[in-house]
Amino acid sequence: MFITGTTGECHSLTCEERLTLFDAWAGAGPANGLAVIGHVGGNSIEDARMLARRARQRKFAAVSTLAPSYFKPATLADLIDWCAIVAAEAPDLPFYYYDIPSMSGVSLPVERFLVEAPARIPNLAGVKFTNLDLVSYRRCLDVAGDRFDLPWGTDEALLAALATGARGAVGSTYNWAPRLYNELIDAFTRGDLGKARRLQSISIAMIDAIAATGFMGTAKALMCRLGVPVGPARAPLSNPAPAQVDALISRLDNLAFGHWGARLTG
Repeated sequence: MFITGTTGECHSLTCEERLTLFDAWAGAGPANGLAVIGHVGGNSIEDARMLARRARQRKFAAVSTLAPSYFKPATLADLIDWCAIVAAEAPDLPFYYYDIPSMSGVSLPVERFLVEAPARIPNLAGVKFTNLDLVSYRRCLDVAGDRFDLPWGTDEALLAALATGARGAVGSTYNWAPRLYNELIDAFTRGDLGKARRLQSISIAMIDAIAATGFMGTAKALMCRLGVPVGPARAPLSNPAPAQVDALISRLDNLAFGHWGARLTG
C-alpha cells in the first residue's frame, strides 16, 4: 500500500491527520499481509521530516516524497538537497522520489537524479514515475539497471510502460480492478498483444467514465459503493451526486466491471 499520496489527497490533509493515518496503517498493513510505503512529502520540510520519522518508528517498508510544489526546487541540486534532508530521517528505510510533474509542476531530468542523488541519499531505492514521458522513462531504466526500482504510475498507459521495460506499477485504479491489470500484465508477458491492448482499452474506458464527473471525488464515491468508506474528496475538488454514481455504475457494468475484481454493494 502506497499511502497519503495523490489519491490520498496528501496536500488536503493536515500533518496530524497524516500521522494518524500512519499509525492506523502500521497496524492494518501487517494484519492484512500488506507492506506499507508512506508518502511524506509536502511544502513544509519540517512536516516531511516528521512524517518520515513516524514512518520509521512504525516500521514501514519505505518512504517517498514529492517535490515541494509552491516554492519549487529550481535545479536538480535543489531537488536532491530536499530529498536528502527527508531521507535522512529514515536512513534504514528505502527511499523513493515521487516524480509527478503534472501535479507538482517540477520537471527535472529524473535520469540525472538517479546518477547524482545516491551520493547524497544512500538509501535511495528508486523513483515512482508518474510521468507520460516514455523516452525519459527508458533513459531512467537504462541508468537504473538492477540497482533501482522504477514503478510506473499512470494506469491508462501501463501497456506502453511494460513495452518500455516497466517491471511494476503503483496506481489508484488497481484498488478496484486488480484482475484487469494482472490479466493485462500476463497477456503482455505471454506475447498476446491483442488481448493486452483490449484490456488497456477497457482500463482507459473505465478511467474516462470515472473522470467524467471528477476523477478523485467519483473514485472515492465508487470505493464507498464497494464497501470501503473513504469519504468524499475535499474542496476544491468536487464530488458527484448519487444519481451520477448510479449512472457510472451502469456504464461500468457494461465494461464487465465486476469481473475485474470489484463487487458493488449497491
